[in-house]
Amino acid sequence: MSSTAAGYKFKVAICGGGISGLCLAVALNRRCPDIKVELYEATDRFKEIGAGIMIWSRTWKIMELMGLAPELSKIAHAPPDGSMGTGFDYRRSDQPQEGFRFHWVRMPYGCIRFHRAHFLDIFVDQLPPNVARFKMKLNSYSQSHRDGPIFLNFSDGTTSTCDILIGADGIKSTIRAQMFQEASERESRPELLDFIKPVYTGTTTYRGLIPIKSLNSLPPNHRAIADPMMYCGKSKHVVSYSIAKGDIVNVVTFASDITKEGTQYEDGDSQWVTECPQQELLDCYANWEPEVEQLLQRIEKPTRWAIHHLKPLPFYVDGRVALIGDAAHAMSPHQGAGAGMAIEDAFVLAHVLEHATASTLGSALEAWQKVRLPFGNHVLRGSYESGVMYEFNSDMGDNYDVLGPAIEKQWHWVSETTPEDEVARASEYYKELSG
Repeated sequence: MSSTAAGYKFKVAICGGGISGLCLAVALNRRCPDIKVELYEATDRFKEIGAGIMIWSRTWKIMELMGLAPELSKIAHAPPDGSMGTGFDYRRSDQPQEGFRFHWVRMPYGCIRFHRAHFLDIFVDQLPPNVARFKMKLNSYSQSHRDGPIFLNFSDGTTSTCDILIGADGIKSTIRAQMFQEASERESRPELLDFIKPVYTGTTTYRGLIPIKSLNSLPPNHRAIADPMMYCGKSKHVVSYSIAKGDIVNVVTFASDITKEGTQYEDGDSQWVTECPQQELLDCYANWEPEVEQLLQRIEKPTRWAIHHLKPLPFYVDGRVALIGDAAHAMSPHQGAGAGMAIEDAFVLAHVLEHATASTLGSALEAWQKVRLPFGNHVLRGSYESGVMYEFNSDMGDNYDVLGPAIEKQWHWVSETTPEDEVARASEYYKELSG
């Protein structure tokens, strides 16, 4: 039965129930009742890895446009009100004596923070029934021709079809792997195979959560309670910020060997996240300023993470298959941009698809890619470069007079355009491509 005969324009299959996949499903169901949406999640429930999440003003604008801001305000570290706030407070901290601020980045709304699970739940609550399907791991997809229906093959032996397939399946995306494998063979371009696997950034991270009450006992109150902090040292830095309405401080530490960026992680794909003893964390940051040691001493059960990212992809779209979120531009977390970029991918794509027809789907995806590909790759590169700066490994070293403004310039993408600008540009491209 055709989509039209079934009562909808076309069918969108979304593989992956993380932030990007859920946001797209919610946006399409709100804006486009004449588009059928099915969301396939490989696990038995929606879940996110990690504790803290931050977004910036441009993403908050999307939340307002989607009508989600009132609910999100209830679970933020504090209700966002548009006033100027701290993006990050940068300190030199890798010495036993008290450190010092060398730069302070402020921006409208500041850094808006959430507990990751609470953030995801807002989208889950907005999802209509019968859209999500669990324990549906995609093994492969196939197309008889690039403008025809897409056939989906799942690990449990079931199959389905769709008119558009959206790969929201994360940094280890199955859909990205098949897309670039097929493009490599079709175009005789073996270099495309290099974009399939994530690469190690050279950075190891330790993560932990601290109940706010355990910091309130310190005289005076710890500055990490009030503002997002960036404690910087040579080849290392420590990030802290409050989440869960200010009840918890999320701490993420980084230790880097920039010579290993772009290499294969020595422990392979299966050991990116492991538990580790507290002493390992404390030893890594021994002789740092007292307030950093005070934080780390309160992380009883840290986890160790190997930070990976993607090489900037040459395309996100192949025929009627598209990649969004981490499947398209998984990045290091140094600008807190991953979630916001995933949401913006979904928001812009939903607007373009709203005006598409079954015969113009290819044009819609190409228009979306024309806007999102250069932006996604720009932020991916910039996020890694920012981490290098925080750890005094850039050409500027620790020349604070030059380094501070350079770090601040890295954030210009937050305000250079707006989500409405991105939608308008994609819509114009769609009109041009669809004739």
